[in-house]
Amino acid sequence: MLTPDQERLIDATAPVVAEHLDAITRRFYPLMFDRYPEVRSLFNQAHQADGGQPRVLAGAVLAYVQLRRDDPRRVRERLATVVSKHVSLDIRPEQYPIVGECLMAAIGEVLGEAVTPEIAGAWGALYEELAGLLIELEEARYRDFEARAGGWRGPREFRIAAVRQESAVIRSFVLVPTDGGPVADHAPGQYIGVRLDIDGETLHRHYSLSALPNGESYRISVKREPEGQASRHLHDAMAVGDTLALLPPAGDLTLADGDEPLLLASGGVGQTPMLPIARQALAQGRRVVYLHAALDAEHHAFSEEVTTLAAEHPERLTSVTVHETGDAADHVGRVDRDLLARHLPEGARCYFVGPQGFMTAVNRALAELGVPDERRHYEHFGPSRPLDAA
Repeated sequence: MLTPDQERLIDATAPVVAEHLDAITRRFYPLMFDRYPEVRSLFNQAHQADGGQPRVLAGAVLAYVQLRRDDPRRVRERLATVVSKHVSLDIRPEQYPIVGECLMAAIGEVLGEAVTPEIAGAWGALYEELAGLLIELEEARYRDFEARAGGWRGPREFRIAAVRQESAVIRSFVLVPTDGGPVADHAPGQYIGVRLDIDGETLHRHYSLSALPNGESYRISVKREPEGQASRHLHDAMAVGDTLALLPPAGDLTLADGDEPLLLASGGVGQTPMLPIARQALAQGRRVVYLHAALDAEHHAFSEEVTTLAAEHPERLTSVTVHETGDAADHVGRVDRDLLARHLPEGARCYFVGPQGFMTAVNRALAELGVPDERRHYEHFGPSRPLDAA
């Protein structure tokens, strides 16, 4: 717990730290990777290069400083995304001192002599408080999943049992545990941590679970990114019989309780969490408008699966396809306000996932159409950032 003097120092220096937080976080990651190269594999280096990961850290620190005393409940809500990512990476308590050391070093480098020993002590204590809360929340998640039938802790080896090409760039992998045991259920919409060994280098990635839980296997559906080291390896080098390690499922883009109709809007590979959410909602008797946007028919994944699902639920599932080019879709062009207005059910709860520009446009249009913030749900496949970010 911070002392009263440390609380006053945090209040007094928070504006200065906030002003320089982008510079601090940009310095933090290179410094940490240099001092502790063993943690580098936990981070997608593409998100380091484009600044996404440093912005996430800066946002989390600012949110914690702003909310920790005034609204502790919201602190836990704001940290839920961080906790989910950490669980799917198997982050452990002994790794937090590494972050604390390097974060304080970055603050010292950026702010220089302005960081007195007292100020450093106050911010160090603040970090320890935040780290303690994250460790507590993560341990609760680890224990909960491990206690489930088919649950586990840490990495578990799985074998590729089947592969299916879903589109020109998306491929599905059905994964079964090599130990022959059951696998714990996940909530539809969640993702799973994947640990790959590529040419002696360990990489961690997150991929949405694109099928309902069945107690026997998981399915991930991966888009091959031209510059994506992990996705290219999965597409080009891995086949039936190969193995990889999985970490516990995580993520908070899950179906809210209720009976209201749903709009599920996706762009590209953003469709992967929508498929199991749609199946879960239909099983509950809810109406679903399933709107998917793709470049063209060649890049439209899961079209047969959605067509079959619509045939099974003709009264409750409406499928709407949007292609930028070609004529094999319900609409040609891009998703916009008018299109959403035509297909938005009254009183709907809306879920949407896709590229940043897609989600920004959908979120803005739904707000203009009167869908309240609490009924708009989305998730970033990379580092989270505001939907109005450039």
